[in-house]
Amino acid sequence: MIFGFGKKKKAQEEGEERQVELVLFKGALNGKEANLQANAKLAKAGLLPSKQIITDGLSRRAEMIRIEPKGPQAAVTFLVDGVPYPGPRLPKPQAFAVTQMIKLLSGLEVQVRDKPQSGGVRVELEERPYELRVDTQPVQAGERLIIRVRNPREERKSPEELGMTDELKQKIRSLTSGRQGLFLVCGPPFSGTTTTAYTVLRSLDAFLYGIFTLGDTEGRELINIGEAEWNPGETLRDALVRLVRAEADVAFLADPVNKETLDTILRMQEDISIIGEFPAKDAAHGIVQLIEWAGDAGLVSRGVRGVMSQKLVRKLCPECREAYKPNPKILAKVGLPSETKVLYRKPKPPTPEEKESGDYWPCDVCGDIGFLGRIAIFELIEMTDAMKELVASSPTPQAIKELARKEQMWSFQKDGLRLVAEGVTSLEELQRVFKAG
Repeated sequence: MIFGFGKKKKAQEEGEERQVELVLFKGALNGKEANLQANAKLAKAGLLPSKQIITDGLSRRAEMIRIEPKGPQAAVTFLVDGVPYPGPRLPKPQAFAVTQMIKLLSGLEVQVRDKPQSGGVRVELEERPYELRVDTQPVQAGERLIIRVRNPREERKSPEELGMTDELKQKIRSLTSGRQGLFLVCGPPFSGTTTTAYTVLRSLDAFLYGIFTLGDTEGRELINIGEAEWNPGETLRDALVRLVRAEADVAFLADPVNKETLDTILRMQEDISIIGEFPAKDAAHGIVQLIEWAGDAGLVSRGVRGVMSQKLVRKLCPECREAYKPNPKILAKVGLPSETKVLYRKPKPPTPEEKESGDYWPCDVCGDIGFLGRIAIFELIEMTDAMKELVASSPTPQAIKELARKEQMWSFQKDGLRLVAEGVTSLEELQRVFKAG
């Protein structure tokens, strides 16, 4: 790769020169044109290294790129499948030029450096379109630049690609049918909550039900699902009443549910099935959060039909994953069947001797990381009669989890171990994700 970060190219291994294709900037998301002529000095210093850093990150499948001043230099960090990897260290003047260049291309004010700004830019690499959401934050040594990558193709994942089984899809469909009830997806920031919410939406039968979205879906492809635009001065209740009168079955809220909108949603769910998302640690904590927002545990227990949450785990690279015979004691400890004959893990790192011998070849599929992409594991808390009774009593998250476990509801552990048994991920990766919370 450009900065020596990433997988080794086959052409390089054969001693050939390979022309690296750099990212193309396609315009700011806010439509503001970048005047490169008026900023010729900045463009000369910052345009090429900006292209190189972003190309490096996108080639590495980074979902986030961070540039942060550290003393006389600036550190570049790539977040790949939720794990940070160090990129190049830039001289401070070059890092400054890169930061200001990306701000200019993203429609931000280049001269403003003492307060946060948010913008974005469309880019293309190897004929693949991306949207880069750009945030700047003033820090003591200058500005921190955070670039979040949105890949529209990745967001069009089917429920199966995201990790949903047919059984889970059927549960979701049963909880969102009937033209009433509230189904919510929750999770902490950057845990895939929005992607899961849209995947829940795509898992519904759009031929059988009249489904409409409310709010900005940011250009996502939603086949056979209508878009209900807001009328001037219209409240959320007004919009939902309009959908009910149009005989819609399901309303999907593109904007996250919050304390202010929850009361309206809980009261309208008697006439239309509503799907939305909100931030919470997990499903149990999410239910407690809803009770606090509503101020009425009974209203939540009657109106909510299910709360779903997700965690993202890395998938083992199919090219270099390593098979091994599991210890029976480990199988018993984690709850895998005793007849499990083989599991998989990332390959062991090479010894110094193996590296020096020239016999070791890094995997050029995953960049020698051992993992390639991520998949979701889910938990789903359903409002059974017993759960309704418990939720109406304003329980703790732990009490909700205990009842969900007793009633054998869909759990992170059950879903994660399924992926381990199928060879999709490893026990070590599952432990890493659970340890992180």
